[in-house]
Amino acid sequence: MTKKAAPRIRVGAERMELLLPKLKGKRVALMANQSSIVGAGRTHLLDTLIASKVRVKKIFVPEHGFRGTVDAGKYVRNGRDVKTGVPIVSLYGRQKRPTPKMLQDVDVIVFDLQDVGARFYTYISSMHYLMEAAAEEQKHLIICDRPNPNDYIDGPILEADCKSFIGMHSIPTMHGMTVGELAQMINGERWLRGGNICSLDIISIDGWQHGEPYTLPVRPSPNLPDARSIELYPSLCFFEATILSVGRGTEHPFRILGYPHKGYGAFTFTPRVTHGADSNPKHKDQVCYGIDLTDEDHPKRQLSLKWLIHYYNLAKQHGHKLIDRPRTFELIAGNKQLAQQLESGLSEAEIRESWRQGLELFKRKRKQYLLYPDYPSESH
Repeated sequence: MTKKAAPRIRVGAERMELLLPKLKGKRVALMANQSSIVGAGRTHLLDTLIASKVRVKKIFVPEHGFRGTVDAGKYVRNGRDVKTGVPIVSLYGRQKRPTPKMLQDVDVIVFDLQDVGARFYTYISSMHYLMEAAAEEQKHLIICDRPNPNDYIDGPILEADCKSFIGMHSIPTMHGMTVGELAQMINGERWLRGGNICSLDIISIDGWQHGEPYTLPVRPSPNLPDARSIELYPSLCFFEATILSVGRGTEHPFRILGYPHKGYGAFTFTPRVTHGADSNPKHKDQVCYGIDLTDEDHPKRQLSLKWLIHYYNLAKQHGHKLIDRPRTFELIAGNKQLAQQLESGLSEAEIRESWRQGLELFKRKRKQYLLYPDYPSESH
């Protein structure tokens, strides 16, 4: 008997039969980047909309820019798309929320960005500000949903004193939601400024449910080049506020860890300037000693603190302080406790226990906003 092929997942942006009628005769702003592709031919959503005679007035772009080639944390500039001539308006830099003037000539905003499921991945913060501006200016927002490649719930809940652009919502590090579901939660929990509600439509994914694996067709940002980097990113992002390099400026970002000291491991790498990914990587042109995690065991659907605890203790042995940007570490962690727990020598199991109650409460809240069948283990 021939095995039946699994049905192909259709992301929201591919469901033109649902999207185009909502845009007919409207002036449209599009928030998109290099991940906003449609179909097997990997056509950009912007090109698809213009070919369908949609009036795209402007493109809003998040961190890394429209083509995904701007270094992490660097300002994204305004400009024009070379191919279509559509104006590009940066929402990463001094101005992260669209102004009333930016929305004056717009009726509908379409959001289509590929998220990776981590609270500190800033595309969801850009979505929050877009929702806020849309609510205040009485514009309609359409979210083209995409699967979450790190689709699980784990980590500490963000606390109010650690709110920032790299963590805006009272959700765990890994929220186990799509951007469409999270947008429903933002509305439902009245998290927008002034308790406003955004007029919202979600073009849902066809043929996907929670817990099903999803491999991204393109990199969502410059330093997440492949499925392994995306898988390890949530566990390794904590190292961004430490003395260690996470491999920026190499071919394997978020797959390797190291520091310019032979006591940190046998694996070596040298960060270099990498055009479009990192113009000034940590420990540039220095040999770093550490570990290659490409083939290391990593728990499925779970954050790992194994390497964070290991290097925290190793740094101590060598007379180094691992966390060199304490406030940034708190913002990534979403609380002040994790750094204290590391200093106190708590085990991973003990740290995880401190998250348990918050996660149970979040799981109950999350159920109200789901658009897709839940994980089998969470369905009872």
